[in-house]
Amino acid sequence: MKLSTKFLTPYLFLLPALVILGLAVALPALQAFYLSFTEYQYDLTQTPRWIGFKNFALLLQDDLFWKTLGNTVLYLIGVVPILVSFSLALAILVNQSLRGITWFRAAFYTPVIVSLVVAGIAWRALYASNGFFNQLLKQIGLGDGIPWLTDPKLALWSVMLVTIWKGLGYYMVIYLAGLQAISPELYEAASLDGSDGWRKHLDITVPLMRPYILLVSVISAISATKVFEEIYVMTQGGPLNASKTVVYYLYEQAFQNLEISYACTIGLVLFLVIFVLSIFNLYLSRQTNQGF
Repeated sequence: MKLSTKFLTPYLFLLPALVILGLAVALPALQAFYLSFTEYQYDLTQTPRWIGFKNFALLLQDDLFWKTLGNTVLYLIGVVPILVSFSLALAILVNQSLRGITWFRAAFYTPVIVSLVVAGIAWRALYASNGFFNQLLKQIGLGDGIPWLTDPKLALWSVMLVTIWKGLGYYMVIYLAGLQAISPELYEAASLDGSDGWRKHLDITVPLMRPYILLVSVISAISATKVFEEIYVMTQGGPLNASKTVVYYLYEQAFQNLEISYACTIGLVLFLVIFVLSIFNLYLSRQTNQGF
């Protein structure tokens, strides 16, 4: 009897959180999965009508979906490598025993605590035709300015810069946790072997930080795949759908066009993409652990 009580006690403590997660996450997810195989639109009082894989067939023929998927992949390619590498370099720079280094860490981390909506509005003002960036370009004689958010070739890249600016400090902290766990004696031994300067980081830091690099890669990749707020605040998916991502397209279908079932289908496809990324992360984590 005592053994049974001791076994059940942890689960009883977890039960309230599990109930909340079930009602707030699991149940809506299952409902969305069901709706992706139905027709459910416009009149939300109607009963969903089962149509099987028709929504998926429409999705395969949807040129706008494929464009948004391409934009999302481009966002992934443009943001993740910079966040992974620059955050590590930044963490190495602030991982020094210097006077006032804490203030530098706080300064680099400040963008993380700024609301993404506030940051988007501020950057949109900076990108404006008469904003700071264009005024600066005019002052140094580099033309009349750049259409940062109104040129289809530049809009998505301009939004990427905001994501990078906001994410560097967050991933820097993750790397700092790993850097401070590395024994200084390893660097001293490397110096005796002729490895000094940035070479010691290639020989010591990068190999030992592989689990953290992998973690940052996966987290930033999943975040980039789900990007929405920056797009919503700064470009609304324009111009000419040049900055529209999968999540923003899902939002349009669900809340503007009221194509609920079709939006659930897009969400299911996005879930599968993120699921594949997670499985890939698990595989790489096991390979990394076996390497050590």
